[in-house]
Amino acid sequence: MTGAALPRTHERPALSHRVRAIAGLLLVGVCWTVSWTHARPYSDYTFFPLWLGYILTVDSIVEWRTGTSPIARSGWRVAWLFVLSVPLWWVFELLNRLVGNWVYHLPRDYGRMTRFLLSSVAFSTVMPAVLTTAELVRSFRLDWLRALPGMPMSRGWLAGYHLAGWLMVLATALWPGYAFPLVWLALVFIIDPIGTALGADSVGRHLARRDWSIVLNLGLGTLLCGFFWEMWNIRAMPKWTYDIPHVGWLHIFEMPILGYGGYLPFGLEVYAFYALGRWVLTRAGVDRFPLAQVAATPGFDQPETRLL
Repeated sequence: MTGAALPRTHERPALSHRVRAIAGLLLVGVCWTVSWTHARPYSDYTFFPLWLGYILTVDSIVEWRTGTSPIARSGWRVAWLFVLSVPLWWVFELLNRLVGNWVYHLPRDYGRMTRFLLSSVAFSTVMPAVLTTAELVRSFRLDWLRALPGMPMSRGWLAGYHLAGWLMVLATALWPGYAFPLVWLALVFIIDPIGTALGADSVGRHLARRDWSIVLNLGLGTLLCGFFWEMWNIRAMPKWTYDIPHVGWLHIFEMPILGYGGYLPFGLEVYAFYALGRWVLTRAGVDRFPLAQVAATPGFDQPETRLL
């Protein structure tokens, strides 16, 4: 696959994507080294700049391949993805209280407020990393999933999907030792039907049009992010480890191999949260909120007719 995989959509500023690539690779190289050598106190704070380097690098590759990318389209407004990412991952931290599948290890006691701020800064990289990597996967045009049947998205079906999500949360709370995988499914069932009903550029809108490429692109993109999350974590400090019932064997880095399956639906949850957040913030007056292009069909610039 060459750099002309998709039609080019705008005239690129000279060297812009090259500058991002160089800056990104430098950040990755320096922060990776500092993190794994435990060059304290600097190694305590490498997570954000390391993943910023990853995002800049992948974004530059996406623009090189397609002529567009999140940063190329939105510039500094991509910062909104970092902002929206913070509450998204704190929701998963709350869900983890039900299952206790991961725990963090710190080099020292930062104090409650400092730990909250440092964690929030680290969590801010999740959404831009996932959406940018999904655009990279999209650039390979794996469009054969556009031939699957469309999913019904009537008001009754959306209410049923939404209720199913809450039932997953309930099952996780009642039987955490067995229902813990539902943590990685529940939010997409809870959040995406709301966005679909309101007219957001949701997963459901694409599936209703038989465009399942969004599932593949997000799934593979998030799995790729997961590989780097786990690889860079293995020798880092701070770091996290896992305690996953029944599947705690054949680890790849700290994660059991079957645990990587959770990354596939996680990408859909990231996108569902993004789509609803974009719909809300656009109507709250945020100008030109970043548009993620992660499906074979373009995202919507304007909302469709509400279903509720």
